[in-house]
Amino acid sequence: MGEPNRPVRRAADRTGRALAAVLVAALVWAPGAHAAGPNGDGGGVVPFAQAWGGNEDGQLGTGDGTGSTVPVAVAGLTGIRDLAAGLGHSLALLRDGSVWAWGDNDNGQLGNGRLDDSGTPVRVLGLTGVKAVAAGDDFSLALLRDGTVRAWGDNDNGQLGDGTRADSSLPVQVHGLSGAKAVAGGDNHAVALLRDGSVWAWGDNDHGQLGNGRLDDSAIPVRTLGITRAGAVAAGGDHSLAVARGGTVLAWGDNFSGQLGNGTNIDSTTPVEVQALTGVEAVAAGLGHSLALAGDGTVWAWGENASGQLGDGTTTDSTVPVRVLGLRGVTAIAADEGHNLAVTSSCGCRGAGLPPCGCDGRPYGLPVSGQPAPAAGPDGPGAVVHAWGDNGQGQLGNATTADSSVPVGVPTAIGKVSRIAAGGGHSLAG
Repeated sequence: MGEPNRPVRRAADRTGRALAAVLVAALVWAPGAHAAGPNGDGGGVVPFAQAWGGNEDGQLGTGDGTGSTVPVAVAGLTGIRDLAAGLGHSLALLRDGSVWAWGDNDNGQLGNGRLDDSGTPVRVLGLTGVKAVAAGDDFSLALLRDGTVRAWGDNDNGQLGDGTRADSSLPVQVHGLSGAKAVAGGDNHAVALLRDGSVWAWGDNDHGQLGNGRLDDSAIPVRTLGITRAGAVAAGGDHSLAVARGGTVLAWGDNFSGQLGNGTNIDSTTPVEVQALTGVEAVAAGLGHSLALAGDGTVWAWGENASGQLGDGTTTDSTVPVRVLGLRGVTAIAADEGHNLAVTSSCGCRGAGLPPCGCDGRPYGLPVSGQPAPAAGPDGPGAVVHAWGDNGQGQLGNATTADSSVPVGVPTAIGKVSRIAAGGGHSLAG
C-alpha cells in the first residue's frame, strides 16, 4: 500500500501531439483496452472496420489526416477478427491471421520495420497464427494461438517484455511467457492471463500496477500475487484489473481517483477487491477509471469522472462502482483515457428514459463513407455501439464534440458489431 498520489500524465514528451490535438486537454494516455468477453476471442468476422475521432497521426486509417465526429471506413481492410487502439495508433487482426496497423509510428508501434507514420493500414511483419491484438500507449501486442505473446514499439519501461529497454519496430517475443489466453496493454505496462488462471505483468510499475508487491519496473513478466483463477484482465493508465473466481473484480496499482474501486484513494501493489461487484464477465480500464460488464448485461464504472466517463449522469468521481445509466444487453466494453464504448445486442436502452442513448426513434445504421446501411429491426440493427465521456475530438461518434455523462448512440454502418476499441481520442468498431 502507498499514500494517495496524482497520476503521472507524461505530457512533456508529447508536446507536439498536444498542440496538434488542441481540443483535448492533457491527453497523454489511451490504452487499447477492449473487451469482447471473458476470453478476449469472442465474436465473429465482420466485413469492414470503421473509426472516428482525432486523426492527427492517421489513426482513423482514412489516408487524409482529417478527424471525424462520425464513423468513417478504415481503408482497405476486410474480414476483421479483432481491433485495438493506442494513444495515436490502431491495430486490426484479419481473418487470414495477418495484423495491420496505422497511425503514429514514432516508436515503431506499427511493427513494419519503419518509424514513419501511416494514414492507411500497413502490415505488421513476421506474425503468423495470431489470436488477438492489444495496444498500450505507444506499443502493441499480439497473442498467438500457441499461447506466446509478441510485442513491438516503445520499450522505455520494459513494456515489450523481452528483457531489454530497447524500442523495436518489429515484433519481439515476450520473455518466458507461454500458455497465455488473453493480453491487455496499459499506459506503459502489459498484463497477460494464462490458461491456468494466473496473471502476469511487465513494464512500468511506479504505482504497483504489476501487482507483485513491489514498485520497480520489470522488463520481463512477473506474477501478480494472490490470483489463481482469473477469467479476464485489463490494463489502465497505471492500474490493472482482473475478474476473479465467482465474478468478483480485483484491482491494483494507482488509486488517486478511486479507480481500484475499494472505497479508498490509496494505491496498492497487490490486488484488492472492488466493492459490491459479482457476476462480472469482462473488465476495461482507462487512465483513472475502470469498467465492468456483468453477466446480466449491465455496465458498472468507478474512478475519475471529470468528463462523465462513469456514465452515471454526473461528473463526480466515485471510489466504488456506480451503474452506467440506460444500458442493457451489453455484450462488449472498451475504455481509454476519458471515454468508453459499449456494444448492445439491440438498441439496449428502450424504456430507460434517456433519449441520448439513441432509443428515441433516431435511426441507427446511417450510410457512412459509401458503405451501405444495415437493415434495422424494431430496436435498431443487430448490434449497436454506445459511447460516453470525453468527446473533445469527436471520439463519441455522435457528430458533436460535447462530452456526455450518459451513453449516446453511435451511427455505425456495420450490421453486427462484434469488436470495439477505444484509443487516444479515437474509437474503432468492426
